[in-house]
Amino acid sequence: MNRTRLLLPAVSGVFVVLVCGCASRRRVSAAPPAQPSTTPNATSEAAKNSTNVPPPPPPRHPKNPSAPVPPGYLEEGNASWYGNPFHGRRASNGEIYDMYKLTAAHRTLPFDTMVRVTNLNNGKSTTVRITDRGPFVENRIIDLSLAAAREIESVGPGVVPVRLEVLGNVDIEDGFFTVQVGAFRERSNAERLRDRLAVSYSPIFIQQYDSPEGTFYRLRVGKVSGEDAAKELAEQLRSREGFTTLVFRLDDVKSAGAN
Repeated sequence: MNRTRLLLPAVSGVFVVLVCGCASRRRVSAAPPAQPSTTPNATSEAAKNSTNVPPPPPPRHPKNPSAPVPPGYLEEGNASWYGNPFHGRRASNGEIYDMYKLTAAHRTLPFDTMVRVTNLNNGKSTTVRITDRGPFVENRIIDLSLAAAREIESVGPGVVPVRLEVLGNVDIEDGFFTVQVGAFRERSNAERLRDRLAVSYSPIFIQQYDSPEGTFYRLRVGKVSGEDAAKELAEQLRSREGFTTLVFRLDDVKSAGAN
């Protein structure tokens, strides 16, 4: 996945920051066979969440699959994809990422949410299951597996405009959310910013992520009930502190490296 890096003037070190997105829901189909491929360079820093996560929960199945489903939540934006070197690494939900299965990473949708993804350039669609967190890039809303990218013919372009539709009875607002304000290669830089922000904001988390490109320390602010409230906090951090922000679902505070 692609990730954008920004330099924070008040803090030394590499500071990667991004802004959040939303999506839509549905159920997954089996992935077609695909050939090994390497994640585009621009996508590689769209690094996945910490590999230090608990085992995946058992799959959730609707009690009545035949019941009518409300219209899916729709969102439009850019989609990227990721393959190697993330193939075989642990995804945010605890599963081993398999780039030949129809899965995807999203910042705020609950794990196991089914999402129909349509390439707006050619009308081709695929259905994926959310198993990971990302993208960590401001202008993207979803990172697709290689198999899903092949289905909508986005492997070559790397990034394409898409429409997301959530399929099924999923409450995307339920749960806690946090705001990412930066990512550092040096933990000391993340700690200095944490200490400065702690005067006005709480709680603050430092999440260590061991990416294929090295270790990053992500600084996240707040534990907010509901995505809308988290977006308000993100806007406050942008306007008052000058950060570029990303809203993420807070799946597990402990695994997120609370400090």
